[in-house]
Amino acid sequence: MNTTRRTLLTAAACAALASPLAAWAQAGLKVEGAWARPTVQGQAAGGGFLKITGGAAGDRLVSGRTTVSSAVELHTMSMDGDVMRMRQVPGIDVPAGGTVELKPGGLHLMFMGLKQPLKAGETFPLTLRFEKAGEVKVDVKVSAQAPAGAAAGHGGHKH
Repeated sequence: MNTTRRTLLTAAACAALASPLAAWAQAGLKVEGAWARPTVQGQAAGGGFLKITGGAAGDRLVSGRTTVSSAVELHTMSMDGDVMRMRQVPGIDVPAGGTVELKPGGLHLMFMGLKQPLKAGETFPLTLRFEKAGEVKVDVKVSAQAPAGAAAGHGGHKH
C-alpha cells in the first residue's frame, strides 16, 4: 500500500473514531451502572436505575426509549406514612459536575408496557435523551440486585 493511501485510510479511521468521542466530550456527562429488576410473565411495567454524572454544564434528562417496552417514563417515589407514592416527572435535572442516582426508593425509570418479561442475566438497549447532550445509548443489565458500583439505593421497594 502506498504512503498516500495509508495516510488517507488513517485519517478516515481517526475521523470515524473522533466523531463519537467529540460528542461524548461535548456532552460532558457520563451514564453508568444501568440495571433493571427482573419481571414475571404478565407484569406490565418494570423499574430501571442508573447513575448520571454531569459535565461542565448542567443538563436535564427528558425522556428515554427502549425495545423492551412501549414507553419509558421518568418517575419519583416517596413514602407518605406507610403509603408509597409514585408519580411521573417531566424531567430530571443533572447539575454541572454533580451526580444524580436513579435508584430504588427515589428517582427511577419505569419501562411501561413491557413486551416480554425482563429476565435476570439479560441486557437490553436504552436510549436516554438529554436537553443539551442529546441522545446517550446504554446497555441495561437485568439483575435482582444492583450490580457492583451501580445505583443500589435502599428500602427494598419493588415495582
